[in-house]
Amino acid sequence: MANSKGKNEAWMQMVRRNSVVAAVVLFVCVAVYLNWNYQTGDQTDAGKTLGDAALVAGETKDPLLSGSTVGEEGQAQGDTSPSGYFANARLNRQQARDSALSLLQEASANAQADQAMKEQTNAAIQTMADFTVTEAQIENLVVAKGYTDCVAFIGEDTVSVVVQVPGGQLTDVDTARITDIVTQTTEFTASQIKIIEVP
Repeated sequence: MANSKGKNEAWMQMVRRNSVVAAVVLFVCVAVYLNWNYQTGDQTDAGKTLGDAALVAGETKDPLLSGSTVGEEGQAQGDTSPSGYFANARLNRQQARDSALSLLQEASANAQADQAMKEQTNAAIQTMADFTVTEAQIENLVVAKGYTDCVAFIGEDTVSVVVQVPGGQLTDVDTARITDIVTQTTEFTASQIKIIEVP
């Protein structure tokens, strides 16, 4: 009887632990998705598909594109240039990641967390770190190919690449080149890549 009660308690503890980890991972995914969606939300309405990667027109009502960059103290400064969009996009992406990382670290440091929960939390932290490094690689490779600026957002099922082209408009060749960079840098397929042009 006592053995059965001990098994039930262990099972309930495992269910609670897994629920907490699932909730934290879900929150991280939602935070990253919402950040990405905020950054690219209105740009998805006027696009066309080139190959398997989606190319989305640069016409947007995104407040970040016509808005501001962020100064040294995090204060918004007037800047209507596309470089203001890229600066804000990187800052917002980093703030969302920092917030999610803080929650994961708190969960991992919790005295009531057992070893399995700590391992799952550490795996989520490592995934976030991998996303950050991969996004930087994509951005550097795209800029190295001659594009003015680039910011990448890796989600659970998609990669979004926002790019500024010198001279104005992305061509099929540009789309193929950027898609190739992303597929070689990540495990995503061309159909999971969204390319967004910023004029």
